[in-house]
Amino acid sequence: MTHLLLAVIYLAFVSLGLPDALLGAAWPGMYGQFGVPVSRAGLVSTLISVGTVVSSLNSHRMTRLLGPGRVTAFSTALTAAALFGFSFCRSFPALCLMAVPYGLGAGGVDAAINNYVAVHYPSRHMSWLHCMWGIGAAAGPAIMGAVLTRFTWPAGYRVVGALQLVLTALLFLSLPLWARAGGDPAGQDKRPAGGSASLWQTLRIPGVGAVVITFFCYCALESTAGLWASSFLVLARGVDETTAASWAGLFYIGMTAGRFINGFLTVKLSDRSLIRLGAAVAALGAALLLFSPGGLVAAGLVTVGLGCAPVYPCMIHSTPVLFGAERSQSVIGVQMAAAYLGTALVPPFFGLLTRLVSPGLYPLFLLLLVALMVLAHTRLPAEPRGQAAGSPPV
Repeated sequence: MTHLLLAVIYLAFVSLGLPDALLGAAWPGMYGQFGVPVSRAGLVSTLISVGTVVSSLNSHRMTRLLGPGRVTAFSTALTAAALFGFSFCRSFPALCLMAVPYGLGAGGVDAAINNYVAVHYPSRHMSWLHCMWGIGAAAGPAIMGAVLTRFTWPAGYRVVGALQLVLTALLFLSLPLWARAGGDPAGQDKRPAGGSASLWQTLRIPGVGAVVITFFCYCALESTAGLWASSFLVLARGVDETTAASWAGLFYIGMTAGRFINGFLTVKLSDRSLIRLGAAVAALGAALLLFSPGGLVAAGLVTVGLGCAPVYPCMIHSTPVLFGAERSQSVIGVQMAAAYLGTALVPPFFGLLTRLVSPGLYPLFLLLLVALMVLAHTRLPAEPRGQAAGSPPV
């Protein structure tokens, strides 16, 4: 039953990734219909992030009330409804309105499943879980592209929404599995004593401030690297637009492949060691982007992706080890909020730097984010002695 539940969890994370890149893939055909500038995609993305921050900060309360299985199922249903809502929007304000429930649903799935896997499974499954997200994130634009060959963008959202509905049904059918695994109120979940911690109580836990900064910097690194890679290649390195678009995807390929590999490395290396190793590889990739000529820039993007690969899953998996299983859901909710804030705020800031200074700052900016991330990570509490690499934290 444990392996069957794990398969359902993996599918849930594929589903989480499916809509993430849809907006970027569909936006060239959307903004003209809505009569808004192309830059308005940033507003929709920010509203989605606001929804994810709100649901992440409240994830511990919802999980204690409903259990992770129900939270995941209801959140996926909300995401599916929002995707269908996108497809029926005929004005930009309506699109902005539908962005909020999409963000609320995505944040609920993210926080609930991340904590459940961190508490109940070895570290390798956390890496492979986020590899599943990468598969979903890559499949979403491919689905939209295939639909656009014969239909318009609303049909693409409906196809992905239908896939989300299928998964929603599967998640509701899987609720007995969560109960038998001890992860649902109906299954007499082993709930930590002490009640839910408020946001301020969570932030006052020693080490939480450092982990929040680490998450903020990492997600700022990942989102900035992915969003501005193509512009850097075209504007700073003179690569043609078609080639730049294909090379930009190498960052995500490197990250997805790296997370698959990282799952095997967790057997020998601790979460903390893999995070430090990933930071070093990401810094090497940024240096390649800064100094490499011609086609070696592509190798730099792959290397940055490989370096990013272990950071997020290993940080999440180490949370119950560092802060205790009884507080991990509250801490992970705050981590998710910091992650989405980094994603929402820093790429637009770098866009301003690109306009005011130069797009050539891209590698240096990535190096700065890596350095800040490592500096914050050094302030985290030490892992308890005897915690084996890749072992479940509880």
